[in-house]
Amino acid sequence: MMTRRGLMALAGGFAATGLHGQERLIDPEMKYEPVAPTTQRSVVAVRQGEERRKIVREALEGIDKRVRGGLKGKEYVIIKPNIVSTKNQLASTHADALRGILDYLDGRFKGAVLIAESSAGTTREGFETFLYNRLAGEYKKLKVKLVDLNEEGEYKLIDLLSPDLHVQPVRLAARLMDPGGYQICAAIMKTHNTVITTQSVKNMTLGAPLHNKPGEARWSDKRKYHGGVRQTHYNMFLTAMKLRPYWGATVIDGFEGMEGNGPGGGTAVPSRVAVASTDYIAADRVGVELMGINPKWIGYLNYCHQNGVGQYDLDKIDVDGPQLATVQRKYKMHDDIQRELQWMGPLESVPPKLG
Repeated sequence: MMTRRGLMALAGGFAATGLHGQERLIDPEMKYEPVAPTTQRSVVAVRQGEERRKIVREALEGIDKRVRGGLKGKEYVIIKPNIVSTKNQLASTHADALRGILDYLDGRFKGAVLIAESSAGTTREGFETFLYNRLAGEYKKLKVKLVDLNEEGEYKLIDLLSPDLHVQPVRLAARLMDPGGYQICAAIMKTHNTVITTQSVKNMTLGAPLHNKPGEARWSDKRKYHGGVRQTHYNMFLTAMKLRPYWGATVIDGFEGMEGNGPGGGTAVPSRVAVASTDYIAADRVGVELMGINPKWIGYLNYCHQNGVGQYDLDKIDVDGPQLATVQRKYKMHDDIQRELQWMGPLESVPPKLG
């Protein structure tokens, strides 16, 4: 619980503007000093239309040369969906988004394709609920297989910060660090209850930590990321640094995004767009722009930019597609946005645990 003095200090650091009838905060002056930022320009393809499957495929076709180069020599492809909920379709990757990716791969890749996830719930329940199990029969040449990373159980360790700022080990799915696989992230354009928005980087970094196999005593290393709004951004950044060498391409499905109380309980926004890039940071930066969010608010993406994980400077991103302003939709933020933004500025009190 924040004190009155703490609330007044927070209020003094922000200015308020209206957005969908909700008070929205503008961040205090933040200075991000790059340590080793990438100097390379990145390409992000944006496609819009009235068919989810079609625009996902077309977005990947917009970066075709880059994807083909990455596919060379790979034994198989890993598609990493987002199944944050095993029951709510709006919160989880749609099968038609996966079909768009598989349509792109069909005829371009001759190996197997694994659709691999570590849901916070029961992964295979999500596979069944969202009808992923139909895909193998539809794409026989691609030898599609569904993989529950929790069942697989293979992991590599990373040391992250605990809520008490101690070091704690976290088990990350080893499959997502296999150099033999080409990874395609199948993300969704959504708001979030801790880090403002979830897209490519959030999907990969919080999809990688494992939890118990079905039938085992309950444990979850995903919970170790929710130690406080500051630690969550920083721990996601550390995880992105570890996973980045294995990332291939990403597609953000914004055909129907989520605003308000995401990532699981928000409402639909018919953005009707798809975003693709081989630079996950650049893709998310474009996604942030399409959602009308202040880019300074997203701590983990700014940290990644500071340390060369990807390009976050919009002036250094070449957009293949429509002018972003013409397809931008102003997303309503989560009800907890004021508390989420407490990661910014000087540390005057211990920030709340969210999410």
